[in-house]
Amino acid sequence: MGFKDSLKARLSPARDKVSDLAAQHGDRIGQGLDKAARTVDQRTGGKYSDRIDAGTDKAKGAIDRMSQRGDSDGDGPDGVPHPDETR
Repeated sequence: MGFKDSLKARLSPARDKVSDLAAQHGDRIGQGLDKAARTVDQRTGGKYSDRIDAGTDKAKGAIDRMSQRGDSDGDGPDGVPHPDETR
């Protein structure tokens, strides 16, 4: 077993736990991201609104992907394996 495989094996329980938490609390995490984005946007005077929105959308997408990893088959909602699963 190579270093990468060993690392994956050791981190698998943590990844599963994060996936479970994302599935259970994804909506609350999304609300927190929105609140943080609004605060940062206000403090920067709207100067970086586009970047803040893009970053928030990416973070929400990552949360969605993590919550879907909790599926028993490891596939996403459309039956396609997650990119990390195919390596």
